[in-house]
Amino acid sequence: MSEANVPKIPKGAFRIVLELASPRPRIDQVLLDELRRQNLNIDLRALSRAKLKELFKNKRVRIKGQAAVPSSSLAKGTTYVDILGYGAAEGGDDDAEDQG
Repeated sequence: MSEANVPKIPKGAFRIVLELASPRPRIDQVLLDELRRQNLNIDLRALSRAKLKELFKNKRVRIKGQAAVPSSSLAKGTTYVDILGYGAAEGGDDDAEDQG
């Protein structure tokens, strides 16, 4: 896969890359599992199911710049998910600090 196909990370967003060997019925379940496995963002690692639901409701979970819904299915392959307001993990934006 070429870098030309990788969407740009929005300013102040944390990106998680989902690599799926088979399709999955719901993004919310997969995303919560992957957030709990990653070690780059402690706040997202400790995220509750209720808080994740709130992020979806407030349109802060994005795929290709579009707001995702919890019940969206995921295709096999690579999906880039951006979570707005949690800053970039690697060389992140200083103005994207968690404020509470």
